[in-house]
Amino acid sequence: MADPFSPEPFRIDVPQETIDDLQNRLCNTRWPDQLPGTTWEYGADITALRKLCRHWSETFDWRQSESLLNAWPQFTVNIDGQRIHYAHIRSTHSNAMPLVLTHGWPGSIAEFLKIVGPLTDPAAHGGDPDDAFHVVVPSIPGYGFSGPTTDRGWDVARVARATATLMAGLGYDRYVAQGGDWGSVISSHIGVLDAGHVAGIHINMVVARPPTGGSPLDGVLPEEMAGLAYMANFRGHETGYQEIQKTRPQTLAYGLTDSPAGLAGWILEKFRQWSDCDGDPFNTFTLDELCTNIMIYWVTGTINSSTRLYYESLGPDRATPLPRVNVPTGCALFPKELYQAPRVWADAQYNVQHWSRFAHGGHFAAMEQPVELVNDIRAFVRTLRS
Repeated sequence: MADPFSPEPFRIDVPQETIDDLQNRLCNTRWPDQLPGTTWEYGADITALRKLCRHWSETFDWRQSESLLNAWPQFTVNIDGQRIHYAHIRSTHSNAMPLVLTHGWPGSIAEFLKIVGPLTDPAAHGGDPDDAFHVVVPSIPGYGFSGPTTDRGWDVARVARATATLMAGLGYDRYVAQGGDWGSVISSHIGVLDAGHVAGIHINMVVARPPTGGSPLDGVLPEEMAGLAYMANFRGHETGYQEIQKTRPQTLAYGLTDSPAGLAGWILEKFRQWSDCDGDPFNTFTLDELCTNIMIYWVTGTINSSTRLYYESLGPDRATPLPRVNVPTGCALFPKELYQAPRVWADAQYNVQHWSRFAHGGHFAAMEQPVELVNDIRAFVRTLRS
């Protein structure tokens, strides 16, 4: 029997004792050594991490971040035996298109703080009211305020089914799915399994393999070769985290759950490596933005369950190829994105109807290039509105 769709209002309110305990742990961090003359070569740089943790402990105001997030109406609902947290921000415009935004790892719903306002109320942000959206922002099961997953099998396909159930429960018969990182993969699965209700998907990480038959370079444009080289370097040198998370997430979780500095180091390195920051994450993200995102993992105790998504989706004998996505697809390509599939590869995997390249930006597009991302979502969805 299916779970009844019975949402409960939710408000973020972290107990003060949790914050006090965090500050004590940060003040008592046992720091490792770092070789003289090195910075990020061996992993998270100790100088940068100390700077972040000092801000987290001494300056960061979590209550201010709570207030920003609590400006969104939020709810929890049980779907497929799992508590799912989501924000639901309805536009005042009558022609608004429903849009579900799905984050990735090591991100959270906080990734979307800069884009929800322009999407729901474009007129207030210099846009056209006809581009308005009703926005739904779920916390992926096992992430943030959805809380830890409590049974096996929460892979990307199951998350996609739960998201489709959420959108149906909210009364949306036709909607658009958007995301990056895992959100891109989940949105792609939504486009397959809920094609009768999905008007289209928009992704800012395009994961696609070369078409079968012939050479992988057939049809690849000269200007796309640099993207292939960038992707090859990522796969060859930057996926150690993934190998751990898809094979031994439980072992990793002891350190990251117990030590906020350890958690911050694990996440900060990814924000540095995966963004268009010229080698310094503080060039692109504010200290408060970084702390807010890390804090969501810390106060909810979900770093373990978040990394289990890798085990369930990519672990031993678990990875399954995504079927072709036949719903209209929009692709936004940022130069420091991890996966940079050429157009010919993307066309084999998706029904690509919109293809945009940008001069700046990386993996965390909603945080790094919010104006460009919003404009691209609007441009793509204009072709879908009826």
